[in-house]
Amino acid sequence: MTSRAPQDTRGSWKTYLSLSVALLLSAFPLYWMFVIATSTDEALGKYPPVLIPSDQFMVNLEEVFTLQNVYFAASLINSVIVATVVTASTLFFCSLAGFAFAKLRFKGRNPLMFVVILTLTVPNQLGVVALYILMGKLEWNGTLLAVIAPGLVSAFGVFYMRQFIDHAVPGELVEASRIDGASTMRVYWSIVLPAIRPALAVLGLLTFVATWNEFQWPLITLGGTEYPTSMVALSDLASGNFVIFRRVLAGAFVATVPLLLLLLIGGRQIVRGIMEGAVK
Repeated sequence: MTSRAPQDTRGSWKTYLSLSVALLLSAFPLYWMFVIATSTDEALGKYPPVLIPSDQFMVNLEEVFTLQNVYFAASLINSVIVATVVTASTLFFCSLAGFAFAKLRFKGRNPLMFVVILTLTVPNQLGVVALYILMGKLEWNGTLLAVIAPGLVSAFGVFYMRQFIDHAVPGELVEASRIDGASTMRVYWSIVLPAIRPALAVLGLLTFVATWNEFQWPLITLGGTEYPTSMVALSDLASGNFVIFRRVLAGAFVATVPLLLLLLIGGRQIVRGIMEGAVK
């Protein structure tokens, strides 16, 4: 038999050029936001527009953090608390439910999974009124509990974990652990969780970003309070008859930094989770 020469998987210069252009176009809004955040009011009115960052970033940032009607620092802390709790809860409950739907046999499993998938087709806006009434009955409106509770588990997370566990964890391995006397929670903790770490990284990133950027529900339940989340605080910065864009974009840049750090720290694990479809 004749052995085939290994194929060259490197892309052409056109591929790299296209990727470079796409990267520049994707990063330009973030760069432009930083340029405006470092500029003065006079620089915003110049034509052609200024493309070089100035030296006013700390001045603009100090104005953002010292505004008495926004409490931007407290809003960032609230966003960190909400996003962290919701992400941790989603990873635990969704992976546990995904394991049950993928590997456990119980009555009504398929109809329940169908109901979970069906909820993905329902817009979140349809449940806002009922959710607000429910939070009012619990006396949680105006508190972080009202923002955290609805996001403790997600239908997408359950479906995603179910699909990943079904392919990544062999059924024979689960049966073998059962024969050895392992309980259901021991199988979940010792076998399932190590196998789905890449998927957990992907779901964790998506959940954290979505929770951090959530605006509608925090605005409804926290809009009248002194310490809302960061997105609601940014809307307060942009409200009024005269909007100072250098302040708004300075606050927006600071609110974007945690997401960029999260992507830099867990980028490799996230890419691995997207590409992996089975356990090695």
